[in-house]
Amino acid sequence: MTAKLRIGVTALSCVLWSCLMCTFVVFLTGCASNALSTSMNSDLVTDSDEPETRKRARLRLELAVAYFDKGQTTDALDHLKQSILADPNLFEAYNLRGLIYMRLNDVPLAEESFRRALAINPKSASVQHNYGWLLCQQARLPEAVQLFGSALANPNYGDRAKTWMTQGLCQQKYAQHADAEASFLRSYELDAGNPITAYNLSLLLYQRADFVRAQFYVRRLNNSELANAESLWLGIKVERRLDNREATLQLGAQLKKRFPQSREYLALERGAFNE
Repeated sequence: MTAKLRIGVTALSCVLWSCLMCTFVVFLTGCASNALSTSMNSDLVTDSDEPETRKRARLRLELAVAYFDKGQTTDALDHLKQSILADPNLFEAYNLRGLIYMRLNDVPLAEESFRRALAINPKSASVQHNYGWLLCQQARLPEAVQLFGSALANPNYGDRAKTWMTQGLCQQKYAQHADAEASFLRSYELDAGNPITAYNLSLLLYQRADFVRAQFYVRRLNNSELANAESLWLGIKVERRLDNREATLQLGAQLKKRFPQSREYLALERGAFNE
């Protein structure tokens, strides 16, 4: 049986897209459990082949996921402990355990959890992604990039855009600007609708004075429903650099109307275009 549990994860909270501590969606991907020994090796594996202990473990894991998604970390951890007690070989449980301890800022237990998950399933791209994100927060960029690379090399991994984006955020944090730009470009090719990728790619291009290319990405973002105060402010600065007065005024009007209390609008009022 293959279980696929979708978890909305906030590694660490942030207000702005340019911050590294952004909201991510990660997946805990189940693996096919071992079939019980039968006299016919060609039989398909069905629910009846899964031991009761594994079924109980998965049920507890599903409950833990539900509580985790609701932000009820203590309840999630309680059900997760029972899942691991029922079946200590369920790698998805250790993956979630790592995410829980990341939320609790307990780095040693988070890292130990991801290591346990990879010991059970060394090829799990979702675990590699999450472990890489943890290492990024600890300034262990080479190790993080290695894990991201392993996840991206998995032909069955469906979340490459997310991992390219996360790798780009890590590289951007540690001033690896050229590498970050390349990662964001790969992420954008796979998912042009991701506002975090679009904003940070445009920001990097703006910072190195590639204003025309920066305009392309931030304009597409600001023309979507995902525009926010920060993307509008970046758009204003880009259009101003290109001497597009009409576009600058239009974006400024949007910023005033939609986000009048934002620090970006206050900066616009001050004319603080170099902040």
